[in-house]
Amino acid sequence: MRYLVVFALLLAAATNASSQVSSHAPTALATANTPSSSAFNVSDKPVAKVNGAILTDRDLLREMLQIFPYASQHNGFPKEQEASIRQGALQMIIFEELVYQEAMRRKLTVSPQALKQSELEFKKQFHSAQEYQQYLVTEMGGSEQNVIGKIKRSLLIEKVLKSDVQDKSEVTPAEVRAYYDKNPGKFRVAESYSFQSISILPPLHPTPDQQKEAAKRANDYLKQAQAAKTYQDFGLLAEKISEDDFRVNMGDHHSVSKEQLPPQVGKALSSMKPGTISGLIPIESAYTIVRLNAHTPAGKQSFESVKAGLRTQLQQAKYESLRAGLDKALRAKAQVQIL
Repeated sequence: MRYLVVFALLLAAATNASSQVSSHAPTALATANTPSSSAFNVSDKPVAKVNGAILTDRDLLREMLQIFPYASQHNGFPKEQEASIRQGALQMIIFEELVYQEAMRRKLTVSPQALKQSELEFKKQFHSAQEYQQYLVTEMGGSEQNVIGKIKRSLLIEKVLKSDVQDKSEVTPAEVRAYYDKNPGKFRVAESYSFQSISILPPLHPTPDQQKEAAKRANDYLKQAQAAKTYQDFGLLAEKISEDDFRVNMGDHHSVSKEQLPPQVGKALSSMKPGTISGLIPIESAYTIVRLNAHTPAGKQSFESVKAGLRTQLQQAKYESLRAGLDKALRAKAQVQIL
């Protein structure tokens, strides 16, 4: 559950920070007992006030770790991303508090069964009873009731989001079809080719002898390439002998539109069938050999081929729009102060 915050992340960060080498500039967040050199310096200092409710740097760090969960391995957040991670996390904890307060205003409740199930799921995140006890003392003041309170808060947030955002963001098959019919340009595809390559690259300004040597290697490689029967065979050969940047990926260029290809390569591919291998294709002083894997003609994607992905895309856009609208509406009648 997104709003059942993984509090264990903070515990893991505090545990790992002192034992790892910093590969990024550290953030300034740690428990009061953590040495000041730690990457995570939390003092429970207020960072925002929402209708009188205080949000602290501990709340902020938890959300920052949700956004960038690798911080404990890096002993901090990437310096160039830390400000944006912090800003995003701050806006998120304010939003969550606003939604929680809205749940309380509506007098929403959580059933004992749902609360118990969520408590069990939460405790499964810990590797051992000892780790949970450490978390309980470090983060919850040793109180099980504090844990239950946090879980209940998360479930209430989710209730509001389900009724006001998730349920309303459903998109019907008819809406998907209507979007497809009204936006034909979005589903047109250019002619493209999926292919692999083996390239021979002499020096930038080769001498006659260097060009002759490159031509000899090219002909030797062509014989080996044309003996390759499968994608795998050609790819392994590309990794072994090719001199272009695609050699590290089985020589695979995946799908490339015809307009993006060198004219010589586009012309060669246009006369090939999938699974066949070209002859030598000279491009200035270099040579390349290509294997065609697939050819996609220019045209319009069928509705059947795009409807599943399109529905997901439209639902996500509707969800984000409704969520932003909820945030705006709640903020309009709230007092929010950044401290």
